[in-house]
Amino acid sequence: MERYKLSILFFLLGGVELYAQETPRWTAMFERINAEVQAHSEAYDRLGESIGIIGHRLTGSANGRRAEQYAFDLLKSYGFKEVSFQPFAVNGWAREHLTLQVSTAGKPPEAVKAVALASTPATAHVQGSLVDIGNGLADDYAADPEKARGKIVLAALNLLPNSPEGTKNLHRSAKAALAIQYGAKGIILFNSVDGGTLLTGTASITGELLSIPAICIGLEDGLRLKGAITSGYQQVIIDMKNATGSMQARNVIARMEGTELPGEKIVVGGHLDSWDLAQGAVDNGLGAFSVMDMARTFIALGIKPKRTIEFVLFMGEEQGLLGSKAYLQQAIANGTADRIRFMLNFDMTNDPKSFYASLEGCRPLFEDIGHAAALVDTAFRNSFSARVGLYSDHQPFMLQGIPIGGASDGTLSRSALNCYHADCDVFELVDEQEMKNTVRFGSMLVYGLANAHEIPVQRLPDSEVKQQMVDNNLEEALRIGGDWRWD
Repeated sequence: MERYKLSILFFLLGGVELYAQETPRWTAMFERINAEVQAHSEAYDRLGESIGIIGHRLTGSANGRRAEQYAFDLLKSYGFKEVSFQPFAVNGWAREHLTLQVSTAGKPPEAVKAVALASTPATAHVQGSLVDIGNGLADDYAADPEKARGKIVLAALNLLPNSPEGTKNLHRSAKAALAIQYGAKGIILFNSVDGGTLLTGTASITGELLSIPAICIGLEDGLRLKGAITSGYQQVIIDMKNATGSMQARNVIARMEGTELPGEKIVVGGHLDSWDLAQGAVDNGLGAFSVMDMARTFIALGIKPKRTIEFVLFMGEEQGLLGSKAYLQQAIANGTADRIRFMLNFDMTNDPKSFYASLEGCRPLFEDIGHAAALVDTAFRNSFSARVGLYSDHQPFMLQGIPIGGASDGTLSRSALNCYHADCDVFELVDEQEMKNTVRFGSMLVYGLANAHEIPVQRLPDSEVKQQMVDNNLEEALRIGGDWRWD
């Protein structure tokens, strides 16, 4: 914890005064950023254009390849001299066929509308009795460890309303892993959004194919089946076929070389890929096209950052953070990981009003950047928070001890939230001004980090990364997902 103590000491001995000296210079530049984005932002229009030309952006698909090329060409058109593809292999997956039939004793089978979760088997035909596993958490299985063996389990995707206070939910991939661990033949997760909304997403955080089928059904069907289980025997047949195999994907990287500290790098990322049930406008058109417009803004204003900036459009996030893992693996292999001073992640970021970071030592710098932003627009609340979480492209960086952060305290409409990973994630959910807000405040944060006199935090040693995960109650999820390496 020595570095953490040093960062706090820095704060107490004058960090605030040091960054406060930056405020007039930041405010002048932030005024320029604000004017440029408000008048000339292309984020909203380019997202709409890409959806019209390409549609969804599933990694490994023809649409995914077209999206990669679109981003590359767009960044080139903005005047970047260094734009590159970073190719990597993925265990490709695309849905082809799925049927779910449920029958009660003495009644004919009933077809239930369902979608496959990604990384489910290439082919599967399983039949078995359906058992209710509540939330699908470890405690639900521990009550009767043999209950799921040889069965198909039904579990809630989100926590059930009557769950004990303090219950912590798990990612769908962790629930699938638990089902396998306890001998289930398949898992059916039901959504928490009404209206029969279907949700997809990976059921394998590693990207490897599962050994059992994992599917999602709507809330109403899930509650109906849950009730039917209590009143009698339920037999389920899942029949699925998916296209699988090794495929290629490409991160897209636009680089601005630093003028004074070129060996220190700020990574500004957002995943370009999306699922294929809809257009991926919110997840993650919002973040990806905002990142590209931040890059455009820096070029338009002729900004020459002190530190090197890489604007990165990651692919394969939805299949298990594959693009960001490939980026880190290459950085580790070529010895440049220590040059990454910060990673800012924009995943479904919309209309932010504050900043956050993974380390408390970032507070003086982030609050002063936020203070300058608030002088430009009083709608920016500047309520800094230090926190960590999982399941987006910041995770591989965080697990290597690299400080991460981004813009927070934003808003998404209830309609947009209900369409997360769902068949209703369409462009009509996007608000143009709220997207501009992401671009302008995000650009201010990038500028402040890239040009700060000092970044008050360093890459954490591995022992401190472990403790950070333990302190934030992330050990169980990392173990289930196969990302816990400290045994």
